[in-house]
Amino acid sequence: MNDIVPFIDLKQQYKLHQEVFEETMREVCLSSSYILGPELERFEGRFADYIGVKESVGVASGTDSLRLACQVLGIGHKDEVLIPANTFIASALAVSDLGATVVPVDVDPETFLMDIDDAERKVTSKTKAIMPVHLYGQSVDMDAVVALADEHNLIIIEDACQSHGAMWKGRHTGSFGVIGCFSFYPAKNLGAFGDGGLITTNDQCIAEKLKLLRNYGSVKKYIHEVPGTNSRLDSIQAAILNIKVDFLDDWNRKRFRAALRYADGLRNIGSIKVPVFDWNDSMRHVFHLFVIQCERREELMAYLNDRGVQCDVHYPVPVHLHRASKLLRLRVGSLPVAEMLSDRILSLPMFPEITDEQIDTVVSTIKRFYDKQ
Repeated sequence: MNDIVPFIDLKQQYKLHQEVFEETMREVCLSSSYILGPELERFEGRFADYIGVKESVGVASGTDSLRLACQVLGIGHKDEVLIPANTFIASALAVSDLGATVVPVDVDPETFLMDIDDAERKVTSKTKAIMPVHLYGQSVDMDAVVALADEHNLIIIEDACQSHGAMWKGRHTGSFGVIGCFSFYPAKNLGAFGDGGLITTNDQCIAEKLKLLRNYGSVKKYIHEVPGTNSRLDSIQAAILNIKVDFLDDWNRKRFRAALRYADGLRNIGSIKVPVFDWNDSMRHVFHLFVIQCERREELMAYLNDRGVQCDVHYPVPVHLHRASKLLRLRVGSLPVAEMLSDRILSLPMFPEITDEQIDTVVSTIKRFYDKQ
């Protein structure tokens, strides 16, 4: 089939801005300042201003941003960290890599985000931090998270790796916690041309420690103050992000308009449940992904793919049921909502440049699948 509806179309975005992208990369190459250079410093400052925080520190990936955040906050072997069961495994690995205990929390059946009531039930004397994940581009209820954290003296580490530009009551995600963590994986709302990540904070002391940790524990070459690692956002990626950040809000508005068209087209199909979101608030949910619930998912996926509509599942296995999580010793049934959703959720094509015609093709193909039954 020639009329493919791609899950994401990075080629189109590149072609639309090809000249400025290539000129910017050429300038970095001519400067030969590839690591920890002025382009990174410029982007760190601009992104901090955009999010509304005092400091930001570029690192090599979103996973590193989460892991280094936990490390700099002293999370270790005796600590527990609350994370949602429905998230990418990087959220959990950031905790377990440091020897701390991941405590999976069930999720809300409407938003798929962390269930704060379940989080409170799982607080113990060992709980040191809570990691709300702003999944799929939507902001967690940060009033509830802050209230829970204040009541139990918990550190808030925001996983904002999928929510660039999303807001909760006028504040950007990544500005509420002691630390906010971002990924610039190419498919993200703000994506680089490879891996990349960044940590936001209002604490200058934390920012300086992170700069040490990301660069072998060194601020001066060959002088190492603490045990560190190599996790640096390189200059070419920073330069690309410096261009893209100017388009982020517009791209997010286009994603929201696409979500409205999807929701309107799909809402009367009995076998489909569209995401629950405020149709009048374009800032709480910036739709990194458009995720529906559906009956007979595997059959629907095959039907869509056979007809040129690319789709995916985010995520088919809850955190606690991965073989990599066997040390948690949690069985099927431990987190029923997350487990139920893992069998029903389906991510449809979503990117800023998606056309009305492409969305209508996806909708009509889904309708045909259920009509033929």
